[in-house]
Amino acid sequence: MSDAQRMAVPHGQTAATGWSRHLLLLAGAIASLLILFRGDVGDLAYIYWNSTTFGHCLFILPVFGWLVWQRREGLAQLTPQSWYPGLLLVAGGGGLWLLGSAAGVALLRHLGLVLMMQGAAVTLLGPHIARAILFPLAFLLFLVPFGEMFEAPLQTVTVHMCMVLLHLFGVPAQVDGVLITIPNGYFEVAEACSGAKFLIAMMAYGTLVANVCYVSWKRRAGFMAMALVVPIIANGIRAFGTIYAAHLTSVEAATGFDHIVYGWVFFALVMAMVLAIGWRWFDRDPDAPWFDPADLPPPARLRTDPFTATGLVIGIALAFLLWAGAIAGRADALPRAVALPELPGWTLVERRTHFPWAPHYPDADRLLIGQYRGPDGARVDLAVAIYAGQREGREVVGFGIGPIRENDQWVRIADEAPIRGGAVLRMTAPGPVYRHVATWYDVAGTLTDSPNRAKLATLRAKLLGGKQRAVAILISVEDGGKGDPRAEIGRFADALRLDTLADRMLGTTN
Repeated sequence: MSDAQRMAVPHGQTAATGWSRHLLLLAGAIASLLILFRGDVGDLAYIYWNSTTFGHCLFILPVFGWLVWQRREGLAQLTPQSWYPGLLLVAGGGGLWLLGSAAGVALLRHLGLVLMMQGAAVTLLGPHIARAILFPLAFLLFLVPFGEMFEAPLQTVTVHMCMVLLHLFGVPAQVDGVLITIPNGYFEVAEACSGAKFLIAMMAYGTLVANVCYVSWKRRAGFMAMALVVPIIANGIRAFGTIYAAHLTSVEAATGFDHIVYGWVFFALVMAMVLAIGWRWFDRDPDAPWFDPADLPPPARLRTDPFTATGLVIGIALAFLLWAGAIAGRADALPRAVALPELPGWTLVERRTHFPWAPHYPDADRLLIGQYRGPDGARVDLAVAIYAGQREGREVVGFGIGPIRENDQWVRIADEAPIRGGAVLRMTAPGPVYRHVATWYDVAGTLTDSPNRAKLATLRAKLLGGKQRAVAILISVEDGGKGDPRAEIGRFADALRLDTLADRMLGTTN
């Protein structure tokens, strides 16, 4: 037995025996975490299976297993040793999960769960083995569904690329936000067409290839840059090709073919292209060991027995779960009857629209919507969604919640400059009919147009107490009237006195 092996295997205990015990307890700790946080596990499973954006997450665990298997010979020379500091990662993950639970941010809950599982591995196996499998452990972060924030900017990039190429090829095209119009039809560069789903998947794919095929950090960085840029360019070309094909044939023929290519061929071609470009610069010897066991001695301090470590991992996670349960039920009492306000100079009238519209707040405790007519005849819609308190599944800010519901007939055109501090969205429906919508949030007494600030206000109220109510205020004007929709929204917002509207409607102030 070599010196390195004698150092790695404690006296009287074989490496195999150490691995069996620690792996069994680690499996128990992971299983306990999955059971305790089964709601989030179910959410993740649903997302992986049903979302085309995050379907690649189904491959993360098999890839993790393969990466660990590649390191099996070196790992066999090491013996696990439970280590107290690994609990810091468990606690950090639990804290993030608590913040996500209190604020209603699924990203933080999912990230916190993955960090707790990674922390369990570091705690039960020790820092030397964690270093040996550092990349596989870190790769598990791709289990967290993230990246929706890329959709809007990538929509803009795709639209610009399409317009440049269409004009270059002599196609008369006009653009309005994310809508591109050509003589025989118009196209929406929707979120699904932005290329975000490919960019997100390419992050995981590029990270894997960069680690497995490269040693030089400069080459890794270069490959990652290429892996992120090529899909964006390729998606822009694909979108242009669809519109150009429609120009030459018909919209129906072009979009039908595009859906086949987009779903089954395009991503495979992009992956192959990226790999082919980076092939000649691969610099990792396929037979080279992933690490040297002699460089990874077991911890000399802060060690503990694996049974204590397992109990502490589960106990810490359970403590955060109980904490979240204790604050989840916080809510304000709402009056039995809530009505839209009376405004000087404005009269509530029967709603009249060219195409039906209502915001989507399916779990609000109160949802009121009405139309006002101003002294100049302008018609303005006011919608107010009121939540006594927020919890999982009942949130004022969330996916598919707001002016437009998921798969709605209303389509986002563009985000416009704020009006009286309210976030403004311009959208269209069949007709075509156009509409401006300005949105504000009054959460725990904080008035804002920012979903992120609304989430922070929710978090503060949950953790520190105080007002728990959350209110969404939407002012909307259908285009096509005599006046300027933006000016009409501004005049109505001034009359509404947004900073006190929620209190006046709920009877908590004069």
